[in-house]
Amino acid sequence: MLHAEAHDLEADTLQSLSQASVGCDFRIRFLSGPACEQLRRLGFCESMQVRKLAHGRNLICSVCGTRMALSRELAEQVKVCPA
Repeated sequence: MLHAEAHDLEADTLQSLSQASVGCDFRIRFLSGPACEQLRRLGFCESMQVRKLAHGRNLICSVCGTRMALSRELAEQVKVCPA
């Protein structure tokens, strides 16, 4: 029960990649949503580090040394915490 409460508390402190600040490094904690498999194929996996580079019509980030553009809908499904 204590482990479940800790997980719930941690999930409450996470933010989506679309909410994250530009120029900061984040660690991907989990993927949540209908496009999880698509995101994993793109390289967005749990425990990976990602840097948000720009936020506009599409979100631009760097993961594994590669710049990628994501729609806001996909970025909402990536839950991150500060690295």
